[in-house]
Amino acid sequence: MITCLCLLLSFPMMAQKAERKQIREGNKQYEEGKFTEAEIAYRKALEVNEDSPQSTMNLGNALYRQEKAAEALEQYKRLISDEDHPERQADAYHNIGNVMMQAQDYKAAIQAYQQSLIKRPSDNETRYNLALAQALLKQQEQQQQNQDQQDENQQQEQQEQEQQQQQEQPQEQENKQQQEQQQEQEQQASQEQISKEQAQQLLDALMQDEEEVQEKVKELQMQQSQGRKTDKDW
Repeated sequence: MITCLCLLLSFPMMAQKAERKQIREGNKQYEEGKFTEAEIAYRKALEVNEDSPQSTMNLGNALYRQEKAAEALEQYKRLISDEDHPERQADAYHNIGNVMMQAQDYKAAIQAYQQSLIKRPSDNETRYNLALAQALLKQQEQQQQNQDQQDENQQQEQQEQEQQQQQEQPQEQENKQQQEQQQEQEQQASQEQISKEQAQQLLDALMQDEEEVQEKVKELQMQQSQGRKTDKDW
């Protein structure tokens, strides 16, 4: 019975030893900047003890360094429900704030930093990050307001241009119609002028022909008159 008890006690000790070994390996890889290898080691530690807070936190940090924000958040959120360890909660909230800062979600970052300070009011680093997030949020909101104002001005300008075009279109149509009518009148006047000129030319030709006919008639009459006089004298 004593032998069995010793064996049962040795299994947790072996598991803890394996967990610590993987954590040490992960920390070594992390310090060398090998975050993928560190992630693998921390996951192996969690396979041994899935409730290990140290492995969970370190895994979240390794994922964060690989810019795997969603996966990192998943690990940090596993730690914020541990009311028995406010220091651990403060670290988790602080790291959540960092993830939100990286995503430029400054409102969420502010909330996370505030929660971290509630758990650990003396943390100056978190207080500094909170002030920075607040300043960046103010700047972001100002930029958004400027962009909204610019968009509104552009929209208003576009509407004014459309209204002006709508007002100008009838006037342009009227001017076009007047121009077409003027061109039509000029064409008709030109045609009438040509017709008058042609009629005058025809009349002049007729008068010229009539004069020529009259001349021929006179010549014929004179010839006939001369012919009769010669016959009578003879």
